[in-house]
Amino acid sequence: MINYLQNKEKRHGFSFIEILVVVTIIGIISTIGMVTYTEFLKKSRDAKRKGDLEQIRASLEMYKSKNDSYPLTSEVTFGGDICDDPPTCTSGIYYLRKVPNDPKTAQYTYYYESNGIDYTLGAYLEQSSTSSCGDCAIVGATSCNYCMGPYGQIVPP
Repeated sequence: MINYLQNKEKRHGFSFIEILVVVTIIGIISTIGMVTYTEFLKKSRDAKRKGDLEQIRASLEMYKSKNDSYPLTSEVTFGGDICDDPPTCTSGIYYLRKVPNDPKTAQYTYYYESNGIDYTLGAYLEQSSTSSCGDCAIVGATSCNYCMGPYGQIVPP
């Protein structure tokens, strides 16, 4: 009996309950970290989309200042650029060499509609209301939920 007690006192380590508590705490902290990280990624992609729309908007304003109208919807190639001699853009001034890709899908997922007098730019944001402001042709989305008009004005849904 004395030998058994001496062996028990010499044992060092953690009990099963202690290990279980530590693993549970680490799991909870990891879950919170992953959710926060995912939300951060969504917000950063949305900021990139808004910046891309601003870049497109600025090039449209430069186009208008030279040509006295915005390019028509049919004159902007979304795989391409905004220039003085659409649709080929083989000569003339480039206002935007290449329309930016969506940061998540790497596809052209921006909406543009113009009648020459004004325009609407749109994108689908991950962190936004579900309101619609345009009929976007976006893969996996039915409509834009963030739209912008001339001079950077936000177009209401």
